[in-house]
Amino acid sequence: MISQLSWKIGGQQGEGVESTDRIFSTALNRLGYYLYGYRHFSSRIKGGHTNNKIRISTKPIRAISDDLDILVAFDQETIDLNSHELRAGGVIVADAKFSPTVPEGIDARLFPVPITAIAEELGTSLMKNMVASGASWALLGLPIDVFNKAVEEEFGRKGATVVEKNVEAVARGANFVLELAGGPINELQLEPADGKQKLFMIGNDAIGLGALVAGCRFMPAYPITPASEIMEYLIKQLPKFGGTVIQTEDEIAAVTMAIGAAYGGVRSMTASAGPGLSLMMEAIGLAGMTETPVVIVDTMRGGPSTGLPTKQEQSDLNAMINGTHGEIPKVVLMPSSLEECFYDTIEAFNIAEEYQVPVILLTDLQLSLGKQSSELLDLNKVQIRRGNIATDAPAREDGKLFKRYEFTADGVSPRILPGQKNGIHHVTGVEHDEEGRPSESPVNRKKMMDKRLGKLANLKVPNPIHVNAPHESADLLIVGMGSTGGTIDEARARLDAEGITSNHVTVRLIHPFPAEAFKAEAAKAKKIVVIENNATGQLADQIKLHAGCADKIVNVLKYDGNPFLPAEIHKECKGLIVHGNV
Repeated sequence: MISQLSWKIGGQQGEGVESTDRIFSTALNRLGYYLYGYRHFSSRIKGGHTNNKIRISTKPIRAISDDLDILVAFDQETIDLNSHELRAGGVIVADAKFSPTVPEGIDARLFPVPITAIAEELGTSLMKNMVASGASWALLGLPIDVFNKAVEEEFGRKGATVVEKNVEAVARGANFVLELAGGPINELQLEPADGKQKLFMIGNDAIGLGALVAGCRFMPAYPITPASEIMEYLIKQLPKFGGTVIQTEDEIAAVTMAIGAAYGGVRSMTASAGPGLSLMMEAIGLAGMTETPVVIVDTMRGGPSTGLPTKQEQSDLNAMINGTHGEIPKVVLMPSSLEECFYDTIEAFNIAEEYQVPVILLTDLQLSLGKQSSELLDLNKVQIRRGNIATDAPAREDGKLFKRYEFTADGVSPRILPGQKNGIHHVTGVEHDEEGRPSESPVNRKKMMDKRLGKLANLKVPNPIHVNAPHESADLLIVGMGSTGGTIDEARARLDAEGITSNHVTVRLIHPFPAEAFKAEAAKAKKIVVIENNATGQLADQIKLHAGCADKIVNVLKYDGNPFLPAEIHKECKGLIVHGNV
């Protein structure tokens, strides 16, 4: 028996690939397996090749696998594009309708199953996804009752007849392939899972849940890939807790509405991707100038312009750090796991209110849309910190307003919510004095700039870098961000097995950069390898700017729209050693 395998299904977008993957992986989750998924899809509603890949394991995993054990194909294009990933002796389950063939040089066992024909016999070709799922499940030799339960959950709202038809489709697919293969395939039999309950969701859902738990009660947003699922999650959940989601006419309206609500005392957020964040920059500057706390999620995708809307990239760092004109304090956080998506979203709201700044939560497409397993979240870890909110404003002298922007030792002024007695003050995007009145005084200008920019001098963020450093002196320090963390760890395990010592740092606080913490880890390594899904090495540039180490840094960049695989990072890092560059 094996401890893990990889399964992929592919076809034309809109013909059931997504639902097949969803039911298949849900059933595996019910058994207690750890899962990690990657979805390759086109930037259109229907048509174009799409595939979903799921890695199944008895142990925690946080990376896509290099190879593939089972490929389910609804068309020949799926075989042609993906069969190269199959390990020797891998399996292809294909719809017999298109007379499937295995490309020359591919060592794979082909099982043609009349997937569409069986579905049509049962009443509709739409059920071919269930026929294909049943065939896959049968080859793994897993209990069919668990799968049927997942089918019931998926289709139960459509009535008993629909459920029965889909269960029959599963059985027909399973029986047909078992007859072809002579029973379940021994090499594909998974070791039993631990059976423990696990969460299974995408990063965007974890962000939405984190916002809900943080006390966010208003989200204005405009749909955009790959951020829309955050809005879709909160549309369903926020009204249950007295909150509201508004789909705005554009991203400018979304961010300004979020800022307005936050000024009114409501924890508010919006979410978008690179093009949307470009439109929000002026308003983010307004939040910085008016010291209004607001949380903004940027789910990075391929750019520039419309770019690759449905593909992986990590190229928004420079924009998130420097995109606003002028100079304001802001915080840019980047979670690297499903759990961190949840906890970091809560922390983003806390930081925004404690320091009265805009906080950008930065993710990438793979983390936002990749479905993965997680241990149950611990609500005992959750803290809500609302910062310096004035609850007892002193009576005003004649003509005097509340000092909303009062100069204080730490730069954080008392914040008062609208409607509170004695709290009247000006709010404006131009430079202002302590009461908010416009001011062009050079002395005031310098004091206000110093006050705002100095607020983050005492910023405290839990684990600004995530460190996995077993070696006091290592050949390599491998550095990444976002979804690359688990991939780097797998590559490191292979390096260590070959006698190449490596430590690992995932940077979680992108801005302000945690220079001192990073320097301490950089000093332990001969070379620093920075792994990024962009073309210009934006994270490496931040390291050089704030921590130095330029002579030790090697860039490993990938910007073809696909995430890194463990084998790619292993190859690049090993090459440094083999070629004597360390």
